[in-house]
Amino acid sequence: MKKLVSDQIVNYLERRGVEYVFGLCGHTVIAMLDAFSRSTKLRYISVRHEQIAATAADGYARVAHKAGVVICHLGPGLTNATTGVANAAFDSIPMVVIAGDVPSYYYGKHPHQEVNMHCDGSQYDIYKPFVKRAWRVDRPEAFPEILDKAFRLAESGRPGPVLISVPMDMFSREIETDCFERTYMDSHETKKPGLDPEAAKAIAKELIEAKNPVIHAGGGVLLAQASKELQDLVEFLDIPVSRTLMGQSCIPDSHPLMLGQTGFWGFELTHKKTTTADRILILGSRMAEADSSSWYKGVTFNQSVTKFMQIDIDPQEIGRNYPVMIGAQADIKLALQQILAAAKELKPEGIDHPELRKEIADFKANFKAQNQAICDDGRFPMTPQRILRDVKALVPEDALIFTDVGWNKNGVAQQYDINVPGAINHPSGLATMGFGAGAILGAKLAAPDRVVLTLTGDGGFGAANPCVMATAKEQGIPVIWIVMNNSAFGTIAGLEGLHYTNEKEHCRQHLGTEFKIRPAEMGSTMGGEGMFQERWESYSPDWAAIARGYGIKARKIASADEFAEALKEALECGEPYLIDAPMENIAVPTPGVWNINDIYTHKDNVDICNGRLKFADEMGGVEATVVRSQAE
Repeated sequence: MKKLVSDQIVNYLERRGVEYVFGLCGHTVIAMLDAFSRSTKLRYISVRHEQIAATAADGYARVAHKAGVVICHLGPGLTNATTGVANAAFDSIPMVVIAGDVPSYYYGKHPHQEVNMHCDGSQYDIYKPFVKRAWRVDRPEAFPEILDKAFRLAESGRPGPVLISVPMDMFSREIETDCFERTYMDSHETKKPGLDPEAAKAIAKELIEAKNPVIHAGGGVLLAQASKELQDLVEFLDIPVSRTLMGQSCIPDSHPLMLGQTGFWGFELTHKKTTTADRILILGSRMAEADSSSWYKGVTFNQSVTKFMQIDIDPQEIGRNYPVMIGAQADIKLALQQILAAAKELKPEGIDHPELRKEIADFKANFKAQNQAICDDGRFPMTPQRILRDVKALVPEDALIFTDVGWNKNGVAQQYDINVPGAINHPSGLATMGFGAGAILGAKLAAPDRVVLTLTGDGGFGAANPCVMATAKEQGIPVIWIVMNNSAFGTIAGLEGLHYTNEKEHCRQHLGTEFKIRPAEMGSTMGGEGMFQERWESYSPDWAAIARGYGIKARKIASADEFAEALKEALECGEPYLIDAPMENIAVPTPGVWNINDIYTHKDNVDICNGRLKFADEMGGVEATVVRSQAE
C-alpha cells in the first residue's frame, strides 16, 4: 500500500514519541503542515521567526531529555534558524531539523529562494560546521533510514543537532508503507559506554591518595543526569566540587562541598582550591575560555601543580585545553558509579574533611553577608541583586529558569543558588543573546506543571524578537519574561567604559553599547556631533506596552517594592506575563581573567587591563592582570 511521504513522516514521529514540532511555514513545507493537521498526537507550534523555533526546540530538549524537532522553509528560513541551531550544538542539545528545499528537478537553476551562490543545490552545507550530520534526501525511499539515523545520532554520544534537507517534491511523493517497516524494528536507543574497570580503579586511587583533590563539573554531568552519582562520590571522599557555567546545579549550590563557579565570574576560594589542587577530575567540560580564565596559568588552573584526569562522552574534548594523566571516554553517570564502587573497595571507611567543609561554609556565609546590603537595597532603578532576591523568595525551588546573555547569566550563575538539578539553563557554548525568551516556550511545554521563566536583559529580549510573545499568546503557553532593563548591552558597556575613553567628550566610551536617543534640541541625528552620545538621553522601549500590544499581561515596574507584587501576579495568573524591571548597570564581580580586550596578544605577555592579581608562591601562581569590578 502506498501513502504520502508526509503522512508517513508524521506517523514515524508519533511512534518516536515526538510531542511537539516547532516551525514556521513556507511553500516548501506546506505538505508537512497538511500532514500535521491530521495528527491526533503531534502538536505543531507555529512561530513568527525561525530562530524562535530553534530556541524553543532547544528549551524543550533540555527539559524533556530528548530531541527537539524543528521544521523550516528553505533559504531565509534555514538561515534564520542557524543561530538557534548552532547554540544548541555548542551546548550539546539534541535536535532534528527538517528543512524544505527547492524541488529536486530544479536544483541549480536558481528557483525562488534557493541558496546556491557557490555550491549548486547544497543549502545543507551551511550547517555542516556545527551539526553532527547533514543529509539531503535524494529519493523518497531513503526517508525511513535517514530519520532513524538522524534521531539516533542527535540523541546518542555527545548530543547535538542534525539536519535533513528535503526537496519539497519528496514530501508529496507516494511510497510503499513497507519502506518504513525497518523503523518498527529499531530500538531507538543507543546504550552508553562505561569506564574500563582498571580506569575506574586508577581514577579512584588518584582521588583517594591526593592531598588536595578537586572535581570540576561541567554541563556534561547534567546531560548525563548524573547529579546523584556525583554527590554520592564527593560525599564519600569529601572532595570539593568546582563547576562551569553550564555545570550549575550539578549538585546543589548550597551543598557544603560545592565551591562554586570558576573563571571570569568565579570565586576567590574556588580559584584558590583549583590552582593548588594536586589532582583535578574533569567531568563533561571542554575547559572553555571564560571558565578557565583564558587559560592563564595559575589564575584558575595550573598545570605545573595539577595533574588532570578527564572523563567525557566525546573523545575530542579530552585533553583539548589541559594535558591529562588519565583520559577516558564514557557516560558520566556510569563512570561515577564505577569510580564510587572502586573507591569503596580501596577505602571502605571513606574520607572526612570537616575543616574543608567549614572553610567553604565560612566563605559562602561571608560572601552572602557582603552582598546583603545591595540585595536589600530599595533604590530605583533596581539593583540586579534586589531582583534576584525577590525572585528567590517567590519562585519555587524546582522552577525552570532560563537565562540569556549578560548580567542575567553571569550574575545569576555567580550569586543565585540553584539546588534542583537542571533547574537553571544557560546559553554557554555560543552564548547567544536572545536565547531565553524563546527557550522557555519549549521548556513549559515539556514541563507544564512547573513554573518556567526567563531572566533576560533588554538587549537580549530585543534580540530574541518580541514576536515570541505572539506564539505564547496563540498557543496558550503561560511563561514569564523578566526583563532586567538597564538600557544597554550592559556587560559590553562596562568593558568598553573600562578600557576605552571618548577623547572628544573626555569621558568613558559607550558608543554602540548603551541605548540612547538624541535630544531634539541637538538637531539632526545624522553625522558629525551625532556620533558622540554622552550628552544623549537614556532610551528604552516600553516592553510592557509592547507586550500588551500582543495581548500579554504585563507590568512596568516603577519602584523596587513593585517588583515582588508583579511577580506574585505573574505566578498566579496562569497566562503569559512580562515584567519590565528598570535596573542599574552594576558590574558583576570578576575575580578571574578573560582576555577580551586584546585578543591578538599572547596570553603570557598581555596586560589585560588595570590592576594586577598576584597569587602567592605557595599557591603555585603567576602574576596576571585581571578585570576587577565590584558591585557597589
